[in-house]
Amino acid sequence: MHYRIHTNEKFYSCDVCNKKFTACSTLKSHYRTHTNEKPYSCDACCKGFSQKSQLNRHYRIHTNEKPYSCDVCGKEFSEKSYLKRHYLIHTNEKPFTCDICGKAFSEKGNLVTHSRIHTIEKLFSCDVCGKEFSQKCNLNRHYRFHTNEKPYSCDVCGKIFSLKCSLSNHFRIHINKKPYSCDVCGKIFSYKATLKGHYRTHTNEKPYSCDVCGKGFSQKSNLTKHSRTHTNERPYSCNVCGKGFSQKSTLDNHCRIHTNDKPYSCDVCGKGFFEEDSLVMHNRIHTNEKLYSCDECGKDFYRKASLFLHFRTHTKEKLYSCDVCNKKFTVKSTLKDHYRIHTNEKPYSCDVCGKEFSMKGNLNRHYLIHTNEKPHPCDVCGKEFSLKGLSVHYRSHTNGKPYSCDVCGKKYSHKCKLDRHYRTHTKKGSKEFTHNLLLKKLTHKRALNGHDRTHSN
Repeated sequence: MHYRIHTNEKFYSCDVCNKKFTACSTLKSHYRTHTNEKPYSCDACCKGFSQKSQLNRHYRIHTNEKPYSCDVCGKEFSEKSYLKRHYLIHTNEKPFTCDICGKAFSEKGNLVTHSRIHTIEKLFSCDVCGKEFSQKCNLNRHYRFHTNEKPYSCDVCGKIFSLKCSLSNHFRIHINKKPYSCDVCGKIFSYKATLKGHYRTHTNEKPYSCDVCGKGFSQKSNLTKHSRTHTNERPYSCNVCGKGFSQKSTLDNHCRIHTNDKPYSCDVCGKGFFEEDSLVMHNRIHTNEKLYSCDECGKDFYRKASLFLHFRTHTKEKLYSCDVCNKKFTVKSTLKDHYRIHTNEKPYSCDVCGKEFSMKGNLNRHYLIHTNEKPHPCDVCGKEFSLKGLSVHYRSHTNGKPYSCDVCGKKYSHKCKLDRHYRTHTKKGSKEFTHNLLLKKLTHKRALNGHDRTHSN
């Protein structure tokens, strides 16, 4: 029987598909693909298999056994076939080429999948939402979004994932593994695809453009995310509060608000963050690193996005307008905050007294009342105030009186004092005195005499 491997003799053929085999046992195993018989099941997850060898390979997922290792880089694999495919990375061997576009592949399966791009062949469709896929494995992975099945869990933090590749990518956060580095700036990345996308920032290559507004992007994923700004599509929703998001990463970051999970912490001050990008930006506070400066005024910024927003103060560009009152804003977030004036929406509430606010910044400032925290010192006398209190106090040094009365011209340093003063002019039922210069109403004769003295002085 072994000799047939060398002679390529195949005596046993399948009655269903006519495929031929050298051994009778192999034919029997193959026949189960037609009958869908799966006599071998996994003790850990109960998944069924038609062949015992498939069960043995599958079981390594649970035991994390990887008996095959690469001689070049030492990477380990659970199956010998995976190791063989991996070797092609080092030899750069790509024996399979596309007849249409000439693109080469190291595996025949990748070529078959790629060919469907040209034929737009999508054989597998989802029973729930109707979405079509060119590969069955992609359909199986897609199903997990409907069933919310997450069979892969992280051994370090317990986070669960629907895809094994997502778990592998996540695990790099814990080991801080970033094997791919940029030749231009030296920046390192966890994924090769991310490095490729990053490299376009140096070449300024933007092969993906939006059909609606024509904006170009260096990565296809960024174009997909951008397109949702036109369609207002938000496919990812929070299970706790139901809020919808256009990006899954934004949903993941949002969910941490409910769990108060801050996996990224500063080595200097210990402050925790929901996102890694926020930690990177925060670290620049300690290093005083400001990479982006304004050409107009020279002001420096930690973030490129902040520089773009700042630049609109020079150009007076206001792209976002309110549908209700047509007031325009330079920043979209400011428009959202403004819109709550019309809807009277106040999503931020104080944990201490229950007072509600339309903006988070107002809530943070309000908290200082309860904590009696006064983080802003006066430059002149050193006395500490809240932000609002400092601006009011500072006028005592400058003798500033920015608030003046429209009726009599008297000036005040505080708006509340001006409001109280106005009542002397508008109070009903008071005795009227006519002034020969202003011809305005004053509440009593003492006020009129006092008013006259301001002219005589």
